[in-house]
Amino acid sequence: MDDISPNRHTRYQGAIIEDDHILLIRHQEHRSGRTYWVIPGGGKIEGETDEECIRREMLEETHLEVRVEELLLDEATQPEDVYKHTKTYHCIPIKGEARPGWEPELEAASHYSIVEVEWFDLRDETNWGDLLTKDHITYPLVQSIRRELGYL
Repeated sequence: MDDISPNRHTRYQGAIIEDDHILLIRHQEHRSGRTYWVIPGGGKIEGETDEECIRREMLEETHLEVRVEELLLDEATQPEDVYKHTKTYHCIPIKGEARPGWEPELEAASHYSIVEVEWFDLRDETNWGDLLTKDHITYPLVQSIRRELGYL
């Protein structure tokens, strides 16, 4: 998509919450086959507001229309990360059924696909599985979201 800024300073991501569960998407890398869970999100198109970006990204990646409730986290990332900053918004699904979406950015789509979506219980991580609980990026992020929402 040529209208997405090449400047990847901030990643806008949505913590989609319904019935005490958070929706994550699973990426699969084309070359290695490796998979990992992430919070849906991405970069802003020029002229978009934060909320417009979040609503667009959630629809593209999960097929859900969402209502953006509030900014939960506003954080710097690690120096080696693609994005230098993340903003995580609390979202409520208002229409649609969660299913794997697509990656419209050609560069990203050439590296991975969205292959699964899953709801994870924020009250109990017993059934989360190692793919999430051993992930050094997504697991701490979900824990921060749980703290902000009062689950921890």
